[in-house]
Amino acid sequence: MSGRTNRKYTQTFGHRMLLVGILCLFGFCLAIAALQPVEQTNGASGQKPMKVTLLHADRTIQRQSNKNLQMLIGNVEFLYDSIYMSCDTAYNYNNRNYFEAFGNVRMNQGDTLFLYGDYLDYDGDTRLVRVRHNVRMENRSVVLLTDSLNYDRVRNLGYYFEGGTLEDSTNVLTSEWGQYSPQTKMAVFNYDVTLTNPQFLLTSDTLRYSTATRVANIVGPSDIESGDSYIYSELGFYNTNERKAYLLDRSVLTNQSKVLVGDSVFYDETLKFGEAFGNVEMDDTLNKVMLLGEYCYSNELTGYAFATDSAVAIDYSQGDSLFMHGDTLKMVTFFMDTDSMYRQVQAYNKVRFFRTDVQGVCDSLVFNSLDSCLTMYYDPVLWNAGQQLLGEEIRIYMNDSTIDWAHIINQALTVEQKDSIHFNQVAGTEMKFYFVGNDISKAEVTGNVQSIFYPEDEDSVMMGMNFIEASKLNLYRKDGKMDRIVFITKPVGTFTPMFLIEPSKLRLANFAWLSHMRPLDKNDIFNWRGKSAEEKLKRIIRREVPLPTLD
Repeated sequence: MSGRTNRKYTQTFGHRMLLVGILCLFGFCLAIAALQPVEQTNGASGQKPMKVTLLHADRTIQRQSNKNLQMLIGNVEFLYDSIYMSCDTAYNYNNRNYFEAFGNVRMNQGDTLFLYGDYLDYDGDTRLVRVRHNVRMENRSVVLLTDSLNYDRVRNLGYYFEGGTLEDSTNVLTSEWGQYSPQTKMAVFNYDVTLTNPQFLLTSDTLRYSTATRVANIVGPSDIESGDSYIYSELGFYNTNERKAYLLDRSVLTNQSKVLVGDSVFYDETLKFGEAFGNVEMDDTLNKVMLLGEYCYSNELTGYAFATDSAVAIDYSQGDSLFMHGDTLKMVTFFMDTDSMYRQVQAYNKVRFFRTDVQGVCDSLVFNSLDSCLTMYYDPVLWNAGQQLLGEEIRIYMNDSTIDWAHIINQALTVEQKDSIHFNQVAGTEMKFYFVGNDISKAEVTGNVQSIFYPEDEDSVMMGMNFIEASKLNLYRKDGKMDRIVFITKPVGTFTPMFLIEPSKLRLANFAWLSHMRPLDKNDIFNWRGKSAEEKLKRIIRREVPLPTLD
């Protein structure tokens, strides 16, 4: 072989050995690559390439028929898109940016979010995780249980749609559909929602709930039951930790026989007090008493309640309701939860009340359940049919919400109109009126009694005027009119025929006819009409009892 031929052979052999070496090195790199991170490019979304870092697998199978499918079998652990995964078996689809996990699946994102289930798949393009069967999601103290859960990593939001339960350290919530955000700690529930707490049960159609504050945001028809308390609301907030409710849109609060409704309602279940604002109705269905106003307050533990701003109390225990208005209406309970318990209802400043059979006006009044007595103070006036009663103080004693008898104390006067200028009048230091049904049947008048009375003939024509003075008399009424007067002590008086009556003799000294003040109906109780200066009672300074002293 010539030298040229030998050199040509040597060069060809060297080139072949170099090619074989390169091929061997490339094959070795491919073998190593099967167990090393695989870089993927998300062409659809334009995101940065993601890497699968295999931490452990008992076996790794790369199918020859599908080189894009990598099977990981036995105690699989890997990182994918910043997610730590472990499972029994996993399929990694290199060309689809997608993988599946089977058996004892666990996924955790950071150190606060953990997902468990029997099956999981993850689409890296949409960043949507789907977990199925025996699903459990944990976010610190919050646990979500369901059978099917989707977790959107873009929005950091997990949601279920075939029924699920969310639990925190305080409450358990269940619904047909729900979602939870670990980032905002907010959950939304729809369809057959229940929030269970050892102290109450909340049911709703739609509910928002914060696991951070334990506040339930009511955004649909909802019921809250706790012992004797019941709340219905369609819009509001309920703090499940503090058990405080802030309710809107005519929410209803019920406690035993008491119902509170308002445009907005606040209720503290622990301290047992509530406030209502705007068009408020507070109804005691047991005692058949209703309180209305623009603001109401009620405390169940102390038995204290009041209403103001267009406040109205309505007693509907009888067939005919009594409507009473004052600037402020208040109820105070004494000796709460004892056998000696009694209540006072107080109304003050420009009080007016109306019922078909009785009407009244005064500056303030107090009703005491201990003796069933209603006391009217400061220029009180009471009307019954055609009879007007007034004095310094009027006490009305009730019997099952009907008037039994009334006591007028000091500067007592009763007036009955005959026509535009003639009035039957009786004045005394005090009077007692006794009722039969809804009408006055008898009156007892004592102390410096004066009376003007117009007797009538058979045709109801006034014959003249009787002016009589005595220390005591009884007055009887029939068919809503004065019928007769019986003097208990010897009277002194005169009779004057009608045509001889002097105009100056038509009135007693303390006469007042106050029909302009009389409430005309239940709506007229808001229209205050006070006495003129001439109509007000004269202030009487009574002699004080001298007290003994030691020199």
